Amino acid sequence: MTKHELKSWPEYFEPIFNNIKRFELRKNDRNFQVGDIIWLREWDKDNGYTGRSCKRRVTYMLEGIQDTSQPYWGLDQGYAILSLEDWA
Repeated sequence: MTKHELKSWPEYFEPIFNNIKRFELRKNDRNFQVGDIIWLREWDKDNGYTGRSCKRRVTYMLEGIQDTSQPYWGLDQGYAILSLEDWA
């Protein structure tokens, strides 16, 4: 299990913070894995960190592929959709 600290724009942070959105689309430049913890910190481009944050655990990942023999989900290679659950 790895812990990742990530910036999150307010419009994407808010629904995760309020448990409305249970997924996150990210460039997979951190080698995310099921079981990892992501610490989302709300980031405003004008003021920096807002002080709001939340932690979520990755429960499932859908990764983009370039292999044409596999079903293509419209997700480019190097990106992942992370399914999230609350984590204290």
